[in-house]
Amino acid sequence: MSSQQPAQQQQQQQQQQQQQQDSRDRYQSPLTSRYASKEMAYNFSDNKKFSTWRKLWLNLAKAEQKLGLTEVTNEALAEMEANLSNIDFELAAAEERRRRHDVMAHVHTFGVAAPKAAAIIHLGATSCYVTDNADLIALRDGFDILIPKLVIVISRFTAFAQKFRDLPTLGFTHFQPAQLTTVGKRCTLWLQDLLMDLRNLQRARDDLRFRGVKGTTGTQASFLTLFNGDHGKVEALDKLVTELSGFDATYSVTGQTYPRKVDYDVLNSLASLGATAHRLATDLRLLANLKEIEEPFEKDQIGSSAMAYKRNPMRCERVCALSRHLMTLAANGAHTAAVQWLERTLDDSANRRIALPEAFLTADIVLSLLLNISAGLVVYPQVIRARVQSELPFMATENIIMAMVKKGGDRQECHEQIRVLSHQAAAQVKQMGLQNDLIDRIKKTEYFKPIWNDLDALLEPSTFVGRAPQQVDSFVGMVKDTLKPYQAIVDNDSGDTGSITV
Repeated sequence: MSSQQPAQQQQQQQQQQQQQQDSRDRYQSPLTSRYASKEMAYNFSDNKKFSTWRKLWLNLAKAEQKLGLTEVTNEALAEMEANLSNIDFELAAAEERRRRHDVMAHVHTFGVAAPKAAAIIHLGATSCYVTDNADLIALRDGFDILIPKLVIVISRFTAFAQKFRDLPTLGFTHFQPAQLTTVGKRCTLWLQDLLMDLRNLQRARDDLRFRGVKGTTGTQASFLTLFNGDHGKVEALDKLVTELSGFDATYSVTGQTYPRKVDYDVLNSLASLGATAHRLATDLRLLANLKEIEEPFEKDQIGSSAMAYKRNPMRCERVCALSRHLMTLAANGAHTAAVQWLERTLDDSANRRIALPEAFLTADIVLSLLLNISAGLVVYPQVIRARVQSELPFMATENIIMAMVKKGGDRQECHEQIRVLSHQAAAQVKQMGLQNDLIDRIKKTEYFKPIWNDLDALLEPSTFVGRAPQQVDSFVGMVKDTLKPYQAIVDNDSGDTGSITV
């Protein structure tokens, strides 16, 4: 080891410590510093953004050379290709402070790294060539991160619905006891919303197009000049750059920017996912309070700093918190789309720098949480059965009346008999805190003797769930058909719950 190496290592350590201290002195978004996945955080990072700019400049230069611009040399292209990712951010920052223009700062910085290309970088282009096209690439890649996660969430909840297809549970309307359903059938309600979100995200992703090379006001005038009035070459340039950048089509017409309605469409699809996630997580929070179903709870996890017995549904609570934020971001897209004057105005820029990345980061975190939750839901059948039994006697009164009529009883008299007993049993529950003893009262009432031996069958919970199990079966079949295009994703699901930061 040379004598210089320890000194270099010490200097690196001091730099790292300084960077850590600097980060603690500045606000950091918890979306990236605390929660986000590495892939989504990278998707909206400066490294991804500015290396994408350089790739777009390279694609433009390649296409211009192919269409006959002799100013673009092979040496220039080679230098650009070799310097796509080694970005001197300090130089770029200094240039932006001097020039007050982020795109031109990076044009200059790229030219320093690739001097043989400096004269042709950004040739014929406007700033939105790199900024807007790079944003569209980030949106596309963001969807490509989200959609597989959503597919796995759907697949896991589908397996859950199948497993508990016929487990009777008390249904609720207005969060008041209602007719029985099954745990699996309730899960299909969540799944139906998630399938709508999959449709929305996939459609929004597939609808994305490229801005392409459209010039400063969308007329392609600069490129028409560059190619000496050859409209065919300008059209070919647009098509070639689009293909090199991984898109099949461009927006047919633009102003200086791609239509900001696109952002609104994207944000709406993500906000809709937020609404689904909020509803699902709220249901699980309610069920956790009833001790019927709980989210995963790790071995050493602490629910409360004071109440050691608690098992708070912190994952579902976080889903709700972040989903609310996600839902609000859609409004930004609407307002921005509404105020784009004529060919463009710049009051979209600062807003979009916040709203678009935050929407994808938030959606990514929400789906990561749902992946964790869906992999480890805990069901307590005995608690569920006990709650069913506490309410079932009241629900069974109509069946009891019909059974008595079949034995020769009078419907109106039977109704009055059971009405009186029901009120007595209800008083036991509400006023004295005792168990529902309606069935015991029926068994002690001579009037009901003809059906005493039938009561157990009349009170079998599975006879009160209607077609819920069959509905689950039918729905699961439809889900599996919907997921066929994503079968490789489903097959590669490891079942990992992922790590969740408290």
